[in-house]
Amino acid sequence: MTGIIFIFFACLLWAADTLIRYPLLFGGSSAQQIVLFEHIIVFVVLIGIFVFKRRKPSFLSRGTLLPFIVIGVFGSALGTLAFTEAFYLANPTVVILLQKLQPLVAVTLACVLLKEQINPRFFFWLGLALLGSLLLIWPDLQILSASFQEGNIEHNNNALLGYGLALFAVVSWGCATVFGKKLSTKGLDSVDLMAGRFSFGLLGMLPFAFMTPTLITTVEISVLQKIAILALLSGVLGMYFYYQGLKRIPAHWATLAEMFFPVAAIFINWLFLSVEMTQIQLVGAVTLIAASTMVQRKPMERAVETA
Repeated sequence: MTGIIFIFFACLLWAADTLIRYPLLFGGSSAQQIVLFEHIIVFVVLIGIFVFKRRKPSFLSRGTLLPFIVIGVFGSALGTLAFTEAFYLANPTVVILLQKLQPLVAVTLACVLLKEQINPRFFFWLGLALLGSLLLIWPDLQILSASFQEGNIEHNNNALLGYGLALFAVVSWGCATVFGKKLSTKGLDSVDLMAGRFSFGLLGMLPFAFMTPTLITTVEISVLQKIAILALLSGVLGMYFYYQGLKRIPAHWATLAEMFFPVAAIFINWLFLSVEMTQIQLVGAVTLIAASTMVQRKPMERAVETA
């Protein structure tokens, strides 16, 4: 259970950062500015760790270049930006629904790229976890259904672009999970994986800084302090716990454990933002946690991983 517990802790930290991230977004900070400075801050912290421990950046090699491009540029930078922008362009409920396709992407890639052997019983728990996720967003589904009945859904170019961005984020995150697992089998530890992820993620964000210099020149100290908390909370600690868990379990188990995130987000909103949970959402939370836990209670298969 150690691997899934580490990922649960990571999900808790990622959920907690919404208490800062969304007020920043709705307070006038752009998604590009937040993500850019997150990568800059984490990059500086990691440099400090390498200097303090006198480590050499040996994680870069010909065999790790492509995986780090996928994990950093697409998973860490562009995927996060795409998902955030999708909320502004399309129906947020549909965007959230599209995110539920991520486990299917990761499981498929784990079978193809990592040659992980999937026991049929795994798909039962995956289906149960997806059901739990749908129950968690059931109130939004009801709103969406009412909107369709009233004819309030606008099918315009912006909406289509938003859904396309959401799918891009889903594929990017699913690929990042699988390639992160692949690198962990090559002997890279959590610090190496984080260094590669955020280094390439920062490279992926630099074009936005060059195209829009005001992302850097207009940032306020108070905003920068909040972004620093985000970077340390979900970037440094969250990703450290995540990679500690990922190296202990197969990628398709990891993507199932990541579905604990919406549960954590709802409970944090309930505790700190006084957002109540319905009975259906409570059932969904229990279902999701049970499915994520049972998949590891008894090893149902052995993953055959390529070096």
